[in-house]
Amino acid sequence: MSKTYRSWDPDQAYLLPPSPSDWLPEDDLVYFVLDTVRDLNLKPITRKYESGDGRGFPPYHPRMMVTLLLYSYTQGAFSSRRIMKRCERDAAYRVLVHDDAPNFRTISDFRKLHLAELEGMFVEVLGLCQEAGLVQLGHVSLDGTKVKANASRHKAMSYGRMKEEEKRLRKEIRELLNRAEATDAEEDERYGRDRRGDELPEALSRRKDRLEKIREARKALENKAKAAAQEERKRRQAEDCKRGNKAHQGRQRKDVKEVPDDKKQYNFTDPETSIMKANNKGFDQCGNAQAAVDREHQVIVAADVTNESNDKKQLKPMVKQAKKNIGRGQRINKFSADSGYFSEDNVTWIEGQGTDGYIATGRLKHNEKVPPHPRGRPPSGLTVKERMARKLRTKKGRETYAERKWIIEPVFGQIKRGMGFTQFLLNGIDKMRSEWRMICLAHNLRKLWAAA
Repeated sequence: MSKTYRSWDPDQAYLLPPSPSDWLPEDDLVYFVLDTVRDLNLKPITRKYESGDGRGFPPYHPRMMVTLLLYSYTQGAFSSRRIMKRCERDAAYRVLVHDDAPNFRTISDFRKLHLAELEGMFVEVLGLCQEAGLVQLGHVSLDGTKVKANASRHKAMSYGRMKEEEKRLRKEIRELLNRAEATDAEEDERYGRDRRGDELPEALSRRKDRLEKIREARKALENKAKAAAQEERKRRQAEDCKRGNKAHQGRQRKDVKEVPDDKKQYNFTDPETSIMKANNKGFDQCGNAQAAVDREHQVIVAADVTNESNDKKQLKPMVKQAKKNIGRGQRINKFSADSGYFSEDNVTWIEGQGTDGYIATGRLKHNEKVPPHPRGRPPSGLTVKERMARKLRTKKGRETYAERKWIIEPVFGQIKRGMGFTQFLLNGIDKMRSEWRMICLAHNLRKLWAAA
């Protein structure tokens, strides 16, 4: 007896046109993103189209394009070409675009044109998370992760190497010019003086272009070093005035250097990024992506990108951004961060905000001591670092700081492994910051969908 199978004919046409909404379950993420974008303020985007004279071919609807981008980010599709391919083959994307899929260039241009407005939606989605009760501010944890930049570290050159390379190129250019002059003189003598002789040899042109780029890069590093030196002098002056100690103000200090260190790097592809240590993978050209995460549902409440590998300077701006994003009247009860954010000034500042801070101190020096049994009130005479080290050794301190591991570290895993975001697509810190906030927006959208 032969087996009976279900009927199957891939060439069979539909009697009636199918509805894309019937292709997926009702609780699919794509429908949630569609509903969410309907509540977002798109006037900053639509205003750009309405300000024109109305001529030209009608553009794609901004709401469809925003929904397409945000849904793509939740699915780990960041490349415009990959998004276009999904529009052709993925049922969820067909729900969004139907039979009118935009070209990859259209998707890319829309993102570039409205990058600032798309970044601003991070705060709007965070507000929706707050309304849904996903943000409690009982414990906010801060951390950073190195994300590869859209530039190769092999396109970087140190300041010391620039000086050597500049000397070598100048010497080679002189030799080429002397050779060209000798050749011209010989040809003038042989053929007369009718030849123009103003064409640059190809080798000379290449070296001159390279020399010009190196000079520009060297000037950029020198200007940056001068600006940093001026800021450091102002900081020292303000610190001395604050202490009000005339003897202290008059003491001799080693002046800051206005010349870059020979090891200072400059990347010719993206000079706004830096070479950083990327976990255990060695060094690479990266951006330092920052995130402040709420304990309750791992919702990101603040996001930023910096080209500084050290995290110390990021604590204050990240906490200020978090407070601004979550609105006035809201207070962060507990705050935790690893030793990369520790400084006595940061600890004093976070405590002055009325927040219970837990910041790892790192290793203590030989002359720094912590009482072996941290019970009762701390003894007098302890430094800020010793008091924080003592606080972290209490039962409450250990339990609170231990929460940091499962508050924020899984978020970076979800973004890098789950969503597949391991490299920036855009160049420049401002664009990288916008890109990172869109990634964090997509992360929060998924949290909001899971809790719905």
